[in-house]
Amino acid sequence: MNLKNIYKSFLPHTVPVSLTEKVLAALAGGVSILLLSLALKYLPQNSYPLIMLSSMAASALLLFAMPHSPLAQPWNLLGGHMVSALAGRICFLFIPDSLIAASAAVGLAIFLMHYLNCLHPPGAATAITLVLGSAQFQSLDFRGVMIVVVVNATISLILALIINNLLPGRQYPMRHLAQQTPQPYPFIVLEQEDLENALIKMGGVIDISEDDLAQIYTYALQCAQDRNEKKL
Repeated sequence: MNLKNIYKSFLPHTVPVSLTEKVLAALAGGVSILLLSLALKYLPQNSYPLIMLSSMAASALLLFAMPHSPLAQPWNLLGGHMVSALAGRICFLFIPDSLIAASAAVGLAIFLMHYLNCLHPPGAATAITLVLGSAQFQSLDFRGVMIVVVVNATISLILALIINNLLPGRQYPMRHLAQQTPQPYPFIVLEQEDLENALIKMGGVIDISEDDLAQIYTYALQCAQDRNEKKL
């Protein structure tokens, strides 16, 4: 990689998203946090206070700015926060040094999310919050911690289901479409402009760059070519 390419890699990666979509994402995220706060405030508290997790703000970004991302889907949201809470609580209880416990909690959370196919980046924030967070979290027993996390994540999911599907051009959660056998076409080479136009038509932020899409397309063509050559 030459110096020019290294310099370009530090520049912002522009995303072809309309101003309307950016405004809707901002409003939806802000409204969701407001509604989550009100729900936690007025729900019955019983013996466990319903505290808002700061990691829900990061989840709101994914849910409303990137609702089509695999990382923002329901299982990722719920599973990611739950297993991360489990990782944070275990490390808090069994590792005396708080710095080591925090590091271990994040590492364990990432492993569990990977293993259970529920990667959700804000989950790592949940894990470290339960180690280094306020005394409110650390004074709760295991059941109390899990209740707080599950309630936060569940209300966030309900809000994402309602708000995203009320907004034009959005569909949440992401649908699993049936795979169809492609019809034969003349050989066509995609250009950068084609990928950008496709992203614009999707009307949302996809957590992958045009360069990555082009690389995936190239690899897929190569795999298809290798498969056809083996059949000959």
